[in-house]
Amino acid sequence: MPATPPTLPHEAEAFAASLLSWYRENYRPLPWREQPSLYRTVVSELMCQQTQIATALPYFARWMAQLPDFEALANASEETVVKLWEGLGYYSRARNLHKLAKQWVAADPKPQSAAEWRAYPGVGPYTAAAIASITFGEKSAVVDGNVVRILARLTNDQREFSNGGKAVKSFTTLADLLIEYATHAGDHNQAMMELGATVCTKANPQCLLCPVRTFCSVNRAGDPAQLPRIAKKQVIQRRVDRVFLVNDGCLLLHQIPTTARRLAGMCELPPAELLETTYPAELIMTRRRGIANERIEERFLSVNWTRDLEKLVGAEATLFWQPLDELDDVTLTGPHRKWLAELFKQCL
Repeated sequence: MPATPPTLPHEAEAFAASLLSWYRENYRPLPWREQPSLYRTVVSELMCQQTQIATALPYFARWMAQLPDFEALANASEETVVKLWEGLGYYSRARNLHKLAKQWVAADPKPQSAAEWRAYPGVGPYTAAAIASITFGEKSAVVDGNVVRILARLTNDQREFSNGGKAVKSFTTLADLLIEYATHAGDHNQAMMELGATVCTKANPQCLLCPVRTFCSVNRAGDPAQLPRIAKKQVIQRRVDRVFLVNDGCLLLHQIPTTARRLAGMCELPPAELLETTYPAELIMTRRRGIANERIEERFLSVNWTRDLEKLVGAEATLFWQPLDELDDVTLTGPHRKWLAELFKQCL
């Protein structure tokens, strides 16, 4: 059972006041905070799912320059939307944003509450609470890994959770209680996010700088870095061999089927298995990447163009030739665009 200190929830009002005062003096001036709007909040929340803010910032600026509102996004082609997202990964977020904009434009009345936002594509409990609180002032608490970490440490909760989802569910009641005492729900939620991202960090938490350390049980009784206790996912190791083949000014590419669970519709260098590469191939580069709990080693093989290869390419619908001078017209996954630059420099 959690060892809840007397200060929480009995001093929830004082906690909320201390947190808010700190946030308003120390928040990072992010573009969606400096020029707030419903649309900018929605885009930033989906864009920052599974992406660090520093990484998302240039994408957010480019997105806003081309798709400044719900109507512009709803009217854009899926190709344009996914191309703007190129390199951010988890491309279902871009497609969900596109669907969300179309649904919002058609909606009458427009959604305001967290419950209403939950009916929109890509909007789970956290995102719905963020939108409803920041834009409409609803006292709906956001609970993600940052918030779980803060609350586990505040209460010195020593329970071990089998996964992050169960931890989120467990701490939602306390998060909901604390936000009831907030004078501004949106700023309270953003303050919790900010505290977890900049002070109450996963490793090396800055306890001496924490504005709510007097409310924190683990700060007095233990090691903050050990909490929360969430079992680590099993890491899966994979290896993929890929073909790097340029012929007559064109690069051979593979488009991932639109029905795929990951990276649907994106382009990468073709897996060697699609070309039945039983003939000589030279290993020219090895790189690694992670997707969710998978750690993937990708080996790039240089092969020579043959008539047999021509037949295999013609028989596989997902393979196509892309002119080198039009490579920017296709939507490549982020790692493959980066690695292609290396391959071109090394081989051409």
